[in-house]
Amino acid sequence: MKKSEIAMIILIASVSVMIAYFVGNSLFGKMTSAGEKVKTIQTFSATVDTPTSSSPVFNANNINPTVRIDVTNPTNPSGQ
Repeated sequence: MKKSEIAMIILIASVSVMIAYFVGNSLFGKMTSAGEKVKTIQTFSATVDTPTSSSPVFNANNINPTVRIDVTNPTNPSGQ
C-alpha cells in the first residue's frame, strides 16, 4: 500500500468516528450525572390476616375459599 492510501484510510476512519459520535449524541443524548428520585415502599410484614366469614370475597363453606362452587342438579334443583 502506498502512504497516500494509508493516510486516506485513516482520514475516512476518523471522519466516520466523528460522524458516528455526533449522530449517537443527537439520538441518545448526553448522560447526566444527576440521579432520579424513585418512590420507595414501606417495609412488608410477614403476618397474614385470616379472612373473616362475613367477607364477600371468601366463602367459608368451600374447599378453595376464593372460588364460589354451586353443585346442583339442573333437572332436580331441590336435590331429591
